[in-house]
Amino acid sequence: MISEKKYYSIREVSQMLDIKEHVIRHWDSIDPKTNKLRIEDLSIRTKGGTRFFNKSHIKRISNLKNILKENGKRNYTLDLASKFISKNKKNKKLNIDEEKSDSSNFKGDFNKIRKITKNLKSLIK
Repeated sequence: MISEKKYYSIREVSQMLDIKEHVIRHWDSIDPKTNKLRIEDLSIRTKGGTRFFNKSHIKRISNLKNILKENGKRNYTLDLASKFISKNKKNKKLNIDEEKSDSSNFKGDFNKIRKITKNLKSLIK
């Protein structure tokens, strides 16, 4: 087994996930029709073009593999899988933003309650 390290080569990732190297390169390449990456954030590249993968990249590739090869059947829609992964990423961001807005609402409500209690105390005196 490969020791714990920060970055892995494409060969190591290929062996870990049982995916051929050329398939990972295809997923991580630029689509000639749109001139955009097929799937965002699958690797880190050096200036020379060497791909390196960290644990989060490996997890994304594993998820992509599971989506595309579900129950032993192949699904050939890379675009659909890409959209599914990015949708999950957006949902996580939305949940974080909602938590932040809830905490700011709490602060506002707390300040309102504080003002009301001050007014009530002044009325009692």
